[in-house]
Amino acid sequence: MLNSLSSLCLYRPLRTALFFSTHNLLSTPISSNTSLRICSCSSSSSTQVQIAPAKVEQHEEQSIDVPKVEVLKQKLELLGINCDSSCVPGHYSNVLCPKCNGGKSLERSLSLYIVEKGDLARWRCFRTDCNWADKVFLEGKAGHDEVKNKIEFQPFRQMTVEGLRLVPIGEKITAYFSERHISQKTLWRNAVMKLSNDVQRSKEDVIAFTYRHNGIIVGCKYRTLDKRFWTERGSKKILYGIDDINGATEIIIVEGEIDKLSMEEAGFFNCVSAPGGGAGKNSPILPSAEKDTTFQYLWNCKHELDKVSRIILATDNDATGQALARALARRLGTDRCWQVSWPKKDESSCFKDANEVLKCLGPDVLRKIIESAEPYQLCISETDKVE
Repeated sequence: MLNSLSSLCLYRPLRTALFFSTHNLLSTPISSNTSLRICSCSSSSSTQVQIAPAKVEQHEEQSIDVPKVEVLKQKLELLGINCDSSCVPGHYSNVLCPKCNGGKSLERSLSLYIVEKGDLARWRCFRTDCNWADKVFLEGKAGHDEVKNKIEFQPFRQMTVEGLRLVPIGEKITAYFSERHISQKTLWRNAVMKLSNDVQRSKEDVIAFTYRHNGIIVGCKYRTLDKRFWTERGSKKILYGIDDINGATEIIIVEGEIDKLSMEEAGFFNCVSAPGGGAGKNSPILPSAEKDTTFQYLWNCKHELDKVSRIILATDNDATGQALARALARRLGTDRCWQVSWPKKDESSCFKDANEVLKCLGPDVLRKIIESAEPYQLCISETDKVE
């Protein structure tokens, strides 16, 4: 009984301190900008995948201050981030993002890290159409006031295979691509690799798509076999496969790295992929190059794109893919854009993308579909037409 009373007496000051500290927290606007690097990706199941950075700073062991952690967790709850028993200081965990609620699949997409001292928490949602990231301190003003720089404008750093801890893909990843009808030759030519298990706290295989410009690695995008994505910090925003269209007058743009590889299986080497599927806000006036952050990869590849006279848009056959095609056409010019129409799969649906066609219908059919693309202006309705 005495222990219970003592615990209660200790807890009341914490609640009082929390009230006054959270008053300032709630009165501060929350920014969606961050310079935070999240190197963790885990599912809601009991098995967690935790990816460590390529270069890990050494920290001395710290004792966990339980009361401080509880106060910090309550601050997080005021922001809508509900911490469960998996949110242990010193480890990455995944919880439901209050901004996007995990999308249609309700996935636990918010990667949260509480430092061992319990005085700081930081997070990032790894869903590409959300990307909410910020941090908060136990004491003082909210950490998001100190986050000034957007991740898009961080200078990209020089990367190497060794520095990123990349190794050749193993049997499991090879089998994964084989099921998608992607050959080892195509994987080798596009320098598809694997993140070394030495930098992970899990044995799950992680695919590494290296983004190269003039043969030099300037970025890397990671993907688990169960379709979770994140990007190496400091990656430059460019089109995947940009070196393959150097000097080309006709190119194909798809929505994902695997679709780019699928096009190669059909004989098209003049193909690039957008690094993300987001289309951004649909504004009647296009933003300037400096403010067009969602499509910064187009501006970074302007030298190569300016030489192209015909662009085939082969984005996904869903609402997001159609929005991306519209956004690309507006920026690249509708007069030189052509649109692919994916064939029907059954009475109620059509094939979604290049890889699905490759798997189900084969490379010859995929090639005919691309060759049958029509001028973009003929493929859109009057209400969808752009200026």
